Amino acid sequence: MSSFIEPMLTPVQPDIPRSVFFVSDGTGVTVETLGHSLLSQFETLSFGYVIIPFVNSEEKAQEAVRRIDAEAERCGLTPIVFSSLVDERLRQIVDSAQALTLDFFSAFMHPLEEALGTASSHALGRAHGMRDSAGYLRRIDAVNFALAADDGLNTERYHEAQLILVGLSRVGKTPTSLYLALQYGIFVANYPLDEDDVGRESLPRILQDYRDRLFGLTVDPARLVRIRSERRPGSGYADPQRVRREVEKAQALLRANGVTVLDSTSISVEEIAAIILYQTGLSPALP
Repeated sequence: MSSFIEPMLTPVQPDIPRSVFFVSDGTGVTVETLGHSLLSQFETLSFGYVIIPFVNSEEKAQEAVRRIDAEAERCGLTPIVFSSLVDERLRQIVDSAQALTLDFFSAFMHPLEEALGTASSHALGRAHGMRDSAGYLRRIDAVNFALAADDGLNTERYHEAQLILVGLSRVGKTPTSLYLALQYGIFVANYPLDEDDVGRESLPRILQDYRDRLFGLTVDPARLVRIRSERRPGSGYADPQRVRREVEKAQALLRANGVTVLDSTSISVEEIAAIILYQTGLSPALP
């Protein structure tokens, strides 16, 4: 973490977005995720985000400082910088910016080295590298499978699926399938229930042999109406009464057949995926 004391943060002005920089010697994915998690606790404030990835030389670090300082001068507010720089020299350069700098490596690496009794390698780009090529290739294969088995396609391949998401159209099955595939290497198919499906007492025939792999998604009818209206405005597909009936019948069908159902109305794709992994016990194939 930065040791600087000045400049102090300027007074909070909720109506003006605070500039936030994510500086990394790699892709910036990790530091962005951690930074967003912290800033999400400040719900009344607005932020403007800038990602500066691949800062792996002194020249690039100095250029990052110039961009940060220019933004501080432009808006009159002290920027916030989240960084994950392995190289101490680069950290010192970025720390010189006119900003509040929070570096995750400097905050956690020394305590880890002391606890483990060994020095870290200080190698760049390890967090999202391909140190486990088998795990990486599995994630690619899982993404290809999710695309091939999206929206009820290629049901003859369902025996390859570790998980089959089931629910009405536009409840979040596809983004959840792709997220589980890309992030965790889980082979996920998804099957859309239509009006005829939810009018029956039993699951569609193709799903009956895979009951132990099914997981249901649902949403609040009002939200589903809004989503469908954007796709097909003024259509029966988005009619509020029809949507409400479909949601109720779909939930009843799945629960009557022993399928766990998750309401995805107010949770993100990341949260949906985490809940599914927790409740199913599926093991991620992390890289």
